[in-house]
Amino acid sequence: MAVERGVIENFLYHEARLMDEHAYADWLTLFTDDARYWVPSNDDDADPSTHVAIIYDDRNRMAERVFRLSGTIAHSQEPRSRTSRMVSNVEIGDEENGEVTVYANFNLTQLRRGRQETFAGRTIYKLRQENGSFKIALRKVLLVNNDEPINNLSFLV
Repeated sequence: MAVERGVIENFLYHEARLMDEHAYADWLTLFTDDARYWVPSNDDDADPSTHVAIIYDDRNRMAERVFRLSGTIAHSQEPRSRTSRMVSNVEIGDEENGEVTVYANFNLTQLRRGRQETFAGRTIYKLRQENGSFKIALRKVLLVNNDEPINNLSFLV
């Protein structure tokens, strides 16, 4: 599959905007049915089946997360966090089995209850073309501080 950098970048920017705008149902449509959303803890490559992860969701768990964040039952998000993401340093990696690996750095600022926090890291995507557009098969978020205490991380990273 020939991949154009601009198409990939626009896809990543679109995803970031959906998260910042709390358009969770629309964000969920960006994922394949067999997708994984993974935020490792302590070690960027620890096996999530044998090590603790900050987040390790399949599509069903992602749908539950979206349901909680979209309603009134996410008490840890009352009031809702305001977030702003910057996506940069997009690199297109290898293509294998119909999926292209994409790497992108991010800087995420969150404001909630007068407290502002910054999260930074690198996201590794496995993107697959479905019905003429990209879908996310894997979204692995490598937080710079994943081995440090993290306060309320109940928003989408």
